[in-house]
Amino acid sequence: MTEGEPMVRRDTAGSLYRTVWRWHFYAGLFVLPFILILSVTGSIYLFKPQIDRWEERTYRGLSLDGAVTPDQQLGAVLTTYPTGRFNSYRVPEAPGDAAMIELIFFDGAKLDIFVSPQGKLLGGRDPASKLTETIANIHGSLLLGKWGDWLVELAASWTIVLILTGLYLWWPRPLRAAGTLYPRLNLRGRPLLRDIHRVTGFWIAGLVLVMLASGLPWAGAWGSGFRWVRSELGLVNGPQSWKVGADGKQAPPAVEAVHDHSAMDTATPSSMAGSALPAGLPLAAFVAKAREQEMPPPVVVVPPHAIQRFGPPTGKDWTVKSETQNRWLARQVTFDAETGAETARRGFADQHVVDRIVNTGVAWHEGQLFGLANQIIGVITALGLIAVSILGAVMWFKRRPAGAFGAPPTGRAPGLGMMTLILVLGLLLPLFGVSLLALLFLDRAGAYLRHRFRQLGDSLA
Repeated sequence: MTEGEPMVRRDTAGSLYRTVWRWHFYAGLFVLPFILILSVTGSIYLFKPQIDRWEERTYRGLSLDGAVTPDQQLGAVLTTYPTGRFNSYRVPEAPGDAAMIELIFFDGAKLDIFVSPQGKLLGGRDPASKLTETIANIHGSLLLGKWGDWLVELAASWTIVLILTGLYLWWPRPLRAAGTLYPRLNLRGRPLLRDIHRVTGFWIAGLVLVMLASGLPWAGAWGSGFRWVRSELGLVNGPQSWKVGADGKQAPPAVEAVHDHSAMDTATPSSMAGSALPAGLPLAAFVAKAREQEMPPPVVVVPPHAIQRFGPPTGKDWTVKSETQNRWLARQVTFDAETGAETARRGFADQHVVDRIVNTGVAWHEGQLFGLANQIIGVITALGLIAVSILGAVMWFKRRPAGAFGAPPTGRAPGLGMMTLILVLGLLLPLFGVSLLALLFLDRAGAYLRHRFRQLGDSLA
C-alpha cells in the first residue's frame, strides 16, 4: 500500500511527512506480494466449516438401517489397520453421518478413517491433506516451514507499520471530510485513485490491525516470546490451546487407500491389537456421554492414552471435547474410565483472562466468533486491503519518472517522539526491529559507498 504524492509543506512538519511517506512506500512494496497471498488464503480459510462439510459430503446422510455400536465401528477399523493405535472418535454431527476414527502409527503418522453407521470403512485420509489444512499451511508459512513462518511474521509486522504510517499520512491537513472520509468522485486520474486509497485505508485500518494482532500469538518469533512470558514467568498455568509457529512435524508417509469393505470384529476394543484401551466402560458409553453434553460440533471422544493436539495425555480419564473454532463455546469434560463419573469440566470462562483474550482473537481471526457476519467482515477486510495495496502500486507506476525508481524524497531524521514510537514497535514486533536495524545498516553502508565512489570519481576527473 504505497501513498500517492502528498501536498508537501516546506516546514519541519512537511519534512517529517516526507520521511513517514518514504517508510510507508518501502513497507508497501515489501509487503504487497504477501498481502495478496495472505488475504486470498485467509479469506478462503474463513469458511473452513463449510469447506470441511463439502469435502466430507459423501460421508453424510447415510442410511441408519443395521447400525452398529461405536465399539464395533472401532473394531472394524483396527482389524483393517492392526498396527494403528486408536487416538480419537469424532461423534457424527447428525444421524446418518459417518463417524471419523483417528489412528496414530508408530512413526507418528496419523490417518482419519470414515466409518458408516453399519461399520463399513468408507475412506481414509491423512489429516494434513485436508483442503483447509493446505490453505492454513500456505497462510501460515507459505509451505516453507520455519523460514516461511518467520517471513509471514515479518510481513505482518511491516504491515502493521504500513497501517500506522498510512494513518499518519491520512490525517487531514487541513481538516476536511472530502478526500478523508469519502472520496471526491469528481476527480479524475491519479488524484481520484489517491482519494480512494486514503479513504479505504482509513476505514479498514482498525479491522486490519485487529486481524494482524490476533494472528501474532501463532507466529514463530512473537508467539514463542509470548509463550515464554505466559508460562516461564508464571503468568498463566496450564498448556495453551493454540499452536506456535509452523508445524515442525515431518509429513507422514503415504498410506494405502481404504477400500469399501466390512471388517466386523466381535472382540471388544480392549482386546484388540493396537487399541490399548483401558479396562472399564466401552467406547459407546463415552460417545453417549458426549451426546448428552450437547456440545457444538465437531465433538471428539479421546481415550486416556491419546496423543492430544495440545498438552500431554490425560493418563487415566476419557475426554469429551468440542473442537469448535468459536473458542467461546469450546469446552471439555473428562470422565473416569472405570465408572464413567465426571472428573473435571473446563470451558472458556475457566481460562485465565490472558488466554480468554487470545482465544477471542483467534476466533475472530478465523471468522468464527459470531458466525457468518464474522466471515463476511473478514472477507471485506481482506478485499479492502488488497484494493488499497493494488491502488498504491498503480499510483507508484503512474507517478514515477521514466527510468527512475520513483521513491519519495528523503525528509529529516525522526525526532525523539518518533524514535520512541519506533523503539516501542521494535520491542513489540521483534522481527520488525531486527529487520529495521538491518535496513538502517544497509542504508548507511550504501550512503558511505556512494560517497566514496563520488570522491573517487572527483579524483579521477
